[in-house]
Amino acid sequence: MKEKKPAEPVAVTAEDIFRILALSVQSVLSSAINDAITFSPVVQTIEKTCLKPDIGCFVLFGGDFTGLVVLNFSDESAMEIYRKYMAVMGMPENELSCSYTADEVANSLGELMNQCIGRFRVDLEKRTKIFVSQNQPKMLVISESVSIAIETSIEKPQLRKISFKTANGNRFHMEVALGKINFYSLFPFEQA
Repeated sequence: MKEKKPAEPVAVTAEDIFRILALSVQSVLSSAINDAITFSPVVQTIEKTCLKPDIGCFVLFGGDFTGLVVLNFSDESAMEIYRKYMAVMGMPENELSCSYTADEVANSLGELMNQCIGRFRVDLEKRTKIFVSQNQPKMLVISESVSIAIETSIEKPQLRKISFKTANGNRFHMEVALGKINFYSLFPFEQA
């Protein structure tokens, strides 16, 4: 009989949050489109978060910490994800939109972002026992970059950008703004 090893105390940093978020986005999108979504193993530090052309989506969350997530899709990545998602849902090819500016595309990507953040919330709580809630994602088709920031008490937000790639090689990016995060467990606990 193998003896069970006791759980170790846990420290959670912003990098852990970024990793959980990226894995949640990858998992949801890969499953939704039934195809591979990958992300770069390196994360870029950025100066500000922006909604960028062609389609930008953002969502705020709060709870044990506050954050902002922005997903920026090129028209190619948006259309690839939209078309594959609709095909998985059983939508006939001839009923799919041909333009990334169509409301159906923005609505589908907004729904997928909602699922991504929902998965992030569940994964975060399972792994760390940290809770966050979210508001409804907002999706915009834009032709110019729009700077976006959290108007809260975050003095020095940690801003990161993660690059994702679809199976067809189309890129999209996730930008994240978080306050300084350092959580330490008071006692060992097991991750779900």
